[in-house]
Amino acid sequence: MNTQSPHTTPPLSVIVPVLNEAGQIPALARNLRSTALAPGHEILLVDGGSHDDTPAAAQAHGLRMITATAGRARQLNAGARATRHPLLLFLHADTRLPAGADRLVQQALGAPAPVWGRFDVTISGRHPLLPVVAALMNRRSRLTGIATGDQALFMRREAFDAVGGFPDQPLMEDIEMSRRLKRLGPPACLPEQVLTSGRRWERHGVAATILLMWRLRFDYWRGVPADRLAQRYR
Repeated sequence: MNTQSPHTTPPLSVIVPVLNEAGQIPALARNLRSTALAPGHEILLVDGGSHDDTPAAAQAHGLRMITATAGRARQLNAGARATRHPLLLFLHADTRLPAGADRLVQQALGAPAPVWGRFDVTISGRHPLLPVVAALMNRRSRLTGIATGDQALFMRREAFDAVGGFPDQPLMEDIEMSRRLKRLGPPACLPEQVLTSGRRWERHGVAATILLMWRLRFDYWRGVPADRLAQRYR
């Protein structure tokens, strides 16, 4: 039962799935503690079985960590179960929140509606097309009401519970989660930007990655199982 006073701003539980992300932990910790969150919020890393120094890095920076079966959806759901606050924010390890992100989320979810939302996104990297990619992502998200994990999905815990959490699938879990949440209402589309890494885009080529993602989403829309799409994504 929620014992939060109606005059109290509810705190956040920030849940970060990680797998071999030791190099991201220091910047992640600085962002969350120095820029994005005031004291009193909860941060939980959910490790899917890292083989690098991710657990040691989390301990060194004072970040609480649990382990779960590998798979982003499973890790996100495990994190939600292991946290306690009424507002949930799901964050990728290579994504940085804007200043005062806690206040922005609290304000967005403070009224009776909406019950979920996301941030606009910008993509780090040197390729000149990355700002265009980010702008198109933000516009598409506003038009469709569908958000991606890169945009730092947030929601009330009761909304998370009402849709059954993230679907247990290896890819497009964020797209499917958005579809489910849309049944409860449209998202809050915050114009403040999270900064996400462009490492995959630059490693595989921006144009090639755009085409791949379009094809994967089209195939998912027409009913191709997520496990088959995941094989192509890798």
